[in-house]
Amino acid sequence: MMISLRVLASVCLFIGFGIVGSDAQEPYPSRTVQIVVPSSPGGVTDVLARMVGQAMSTTWDTPIVVVNRPGADEVVGLNSVAKAKNDGYTLLVSNDAAFTAGPHLHSQKLYDTLKDFTPILFLGQITPVLCVPASLPVHSVSEFIAYAKANAGNMNYASFGIGTYAHLSMEDFNKRTGTNILHVPYKGSTPATVALLRGEVSAMIVNINVIAQHVRAGTVRIIAAAGPSRSTFLPDLPTIAESGVPGFATGAWWGLFGPADLPPAVVDKIRRDVATYLRTPEAVKFFEMNTIEVVQKTPDQFAKLIRDDFEHWGSLIKAVGVTND
Repeated sequence: MMISLRVLASVCLFIGFGIVGSDAQEPYPSRTVQIVVPSSPGGVTDVLARMVGQAMSTTWDTPIVVVNRPGADEVVGLNSVAKAKNDGYTLLVSNDAAFTAGPHLHSQKLYDTLKDFTPILFLGQITPVLCVPASLPVHSVSEFIAYAKANAGNMNYASFGIGTYAHLSMEDFNKRTGTNILHVPYKGSTPATVALLRGEVSAMIVNINVIAQHVRAGTVRIIAAAGPSRSTFLPDLPTIAESGVPGFATGAWWGLFGPADLPPAVVDKIRRDVATYLRTPEAVKFFEMNTIEVVQKTPDQFAKLIRDDFEHWGSLIKAVGVTND
């Protein structure tokens, strides 16, 4: 039986529409996007997540929901994202510790931070500083080391928790300098700072904005920057490495992530639109207030940073023998 060209064309057109309809994906985003924060509301990570959410909501005209899922040193929040569908509708804003130091502090492994997430955008970093009470008679790293050795076993330092950079980096300092400054952990930066102000501890490595007002008041003295390079907020302050402890470096950063294997087009869209917002006056003001440095990193550079920090903190944690189990 002969089939007319018109009928054949109609059949092909019908089949063609069927293929397009079955293969085509909904444009992103077309529904609510959830941003998970693996810590409690109110901290820097939480505020950053809400800024990211505002950027997305404003640019996309799409509802953005920020969900706080604290617990088990941020494992609860990260695990929920690692197990989420990789469609871009479940994202994560996290600090570096959850990805680099945290996995080495727990024996139970629910996910692999190097394989189970997609790094989307590097949000910013801080350069911590080494500070002492103004009453301590030291004004430089060399004086601090000499004083610590002369008072071996009688000096201590504060941290805001076991496994934090304030803890691990000072243990690294002890190893590199041959000092024996004892660890006193506190539950957060506020009580740790109070202890420093009272002279209950001799030192602390912490972000600049935490102790800035006390430096201005003359009760705390900053003696060096603790990062791999000088802080853009205190460019004249030498680093610990520059001051006679080569190789020493610590810091903290924040990033935006999704589950593994996010579609490249979705990753590019999120990265582009959020990065644009981070250049707005509102965002710049927030970063300056919190002494967070915005550093441009390509996806490959961001992934390399995660791997390098993972190895750095892993080797240090093993050497120190610390665990949160």
